Amino acid sequence: MSDWQKLFVPDTPLWEIVVRGSVIYLALFFLLRVLLKRESGSTGVTDLLVIVLIADAAQNGMSDGYTSITDGVLLVAVIIGWAYLLDLLSYRWPAVARIIQPGSLVLVRDGRMLRRNMRRELITEEELYSQLRQQGVEDLTDVKEVRMESQGQFSVITRAGGRSRRS
Repeated sequence: MSDWQKLFVPDTPLWEIVVRGSVIYLALFFLLRVLLKRESGSTGVTDLLVIVLIADAAQNGMSDGYTSITDGVLLVAVIIGWAYLLDLLSYRWPAVARIIQPGSLVLVRDGRMLRRNMRRELITEEELYSQLRQQGVEDLTDVKEVRMESQGQFSVITRAGGRSRRS
């Protein structure tokens, strides 16, 4: 027979769950945002991070990693709370937005690769050409600008003024 108190009364101090959830969320956010920007693809870093952490926190609460369901629910709330707070701070203050969601980075300007910027994000020529081919651009001289957006996608603007889709 189940012990209902064991299921619903937290067995970990609430402050400890908040601190652990906050430290892990912020550390992973920093690592994904700053170090692995281009690896996130079309899913936003915050979205990816929240999904992974919620899945893990919920799994622990469901499978007895925590003895209390309340511990798992609180950890999920902490993760969602940080995601919401960072979005709110970015919306409210542009200076914070520049830190949390850095701007795009120009990789090609007027048909010339900006190798310093490419090196900064560890993008090889082959990766750049692959992105151009995926967007129907055959020749680098046809490109006015290529940017790597803050979420890791590439935006291509051709000399004809047409904007290619993001990938």
